[in-house]
Amino acid sequence: MIKQYKVGRLSYRVIFVEGGKNDDDLIPSSKPFETELTDEPLVFELTVDDTFRPTATGEEIGQFDCGGSNHGVYQREDGGYEIRLTNYLGQQCCLLGTNADFSKGSVALNGNYSMRSFGLNNALMIMYAFSAAHLNTMLFHASVVREKGYGYLFLGVSGTGKSTHTGNWLKYIPGTDLMNDDNPVVRFIDGQAIVFGSPWSGKTPCYRNVEAPIGAFVQLKQAPENKIRRQNVIEAFASLLPSCSVMKWDKRVYGGLCDGVTRLIENVPTYFLENLPNEDAVRLSYETIRVKQA
Repeated sequence: MIKQYKVGRLSYRVIFVEGGKNDDDLIPSSKPFETELTDEPLVFELTVDDTFRPTATGEEIGQFDCGGSNHGVYQREDGGYEIRLTNYLGQQCCLLGTNADFSKGSVALNGNYSMRSFGLNNALMIMYAFSAAHLNTMLFHASVVREKGYGYLFLGVSGTGKSTHTGNWLKYIPGTDLMNDDNPVVRFIDGQAIVFGSPWSGKTPCYRNVEAPIGAFVQLKQAPENKIRRQNVIEAFASLLPSCSVMKWDKRVYGGLCDGVTRLIENVPTYFLENLPNEDAVRLSYETIRVKQA
């Protein structure tokens, strides 16, 4: 079985080896992004094959958080990577092997349906983020709402109230809709910063094939009162880069992300919002960051 998907205007393909227990039922959140098989360029191709075995030797070179779990990364002799993905219970559910630029990969899945689904979804998210980094494409850890045609991304570490704040936008600002609640795609295309829905949205099932120009980024912090200010360039860079899926030890990926973040800062305002989980915080952020239209 071969399936093709398009996320953020970029296409990729998933090949399920025949005769195994894996198929596209493992990734229902990808259904809204499925397309016909075409000859257009792909950012990556991933083969799902439980007979795939590790070849990397040596020590773990790093870890990164993805899907709420830390995943170990190992370097292969050919310059590629092997990533051992574990779920929140610490169970290893997926082995991902890739070439050096993440354009080709294989995964072996392990465990029950839940483990396999978690592993494959996270492997696809990793492949997408790192294969497309050189295209000014970023996966942001953010909750994003759309209002009057513009997307507004709220950033912050887990527990800072991103979902609560965007939920209050939906409650108090008429005409607002949720585009994604955890991993929207951000791209800089033809001089414009655009946010896209994605198949990856954390604990909130919001898998929408939608897009919008970006109106603003907002770094959130819980506080005893509501205050907002615009960030300077250095502050904005410090807010945006840690919010992206990144492997600092890979110069190609890291360089692409730094370039993409720089372009965003040059074209989109970034704010810092100290807030309470209430309507006043929403009104303050809305009146400050919304794009004023004629």
